[in-house]
Amino acid sequence: MTTRQSMMRLAIEMAIMVALAAVIGVSWNYRLLVNAWTGKGAEAPKAAAGISAPIPLPLGLMQVKELYDRKEATFIDSRDRVAYGSGHIKGAISLPLMDTATAIPEFGNRVPKNATLVVYCSGYACEDSIEVGRQLLAIGYTTVYYFDGGFPAWRDAGYPIARRP
Repeated sequence: MTTRQSMMRLAIEMAIMVALAAVIGVSWNYRLLVNAWTGKGAEAPKAAAGISAPIPLPLGLMQVKELYDRKEATFIDSRDRVAYGSGHIKGAISLPLMDTATAIPEFGNRVPKNATLVVYCSGYACEDSIEVGRQLLAIGYTTVYYFDGGFPAWRDAGYPIARRP
């Protein structure tokens, strides 16, 4: 078999594999694709997940640092008070998830509802910041983000931190 024949055979095999993958993909996702094309079921993922309240939007390290440098946001540490005391983003307010029932009303009196809020916790696997953000949105705050990388990303980048004795 010549090089040209083997290249031709390889091209035909690849075309068959791509066509087969496309057929399988379309048949597997047929109902989803039909709903997307017809505009039906746009709310299905939200309803299926059981999410009725708005959720805060994620921000990455660069976006958070820009808000910090411009002093355009109030930073909220949703970790417990011990973690906050051992190190937190400089200027952040401690609002632990476990204390929100009593602390959020006081927070609402101190921080205006139109403030931009950035809530963070212990990193990518921590969801405390998302839950605190949801609670803040529920009481009327309109611009609430959560810092996806949390305190570890901030600290590891060498950005300003503070400690409490």
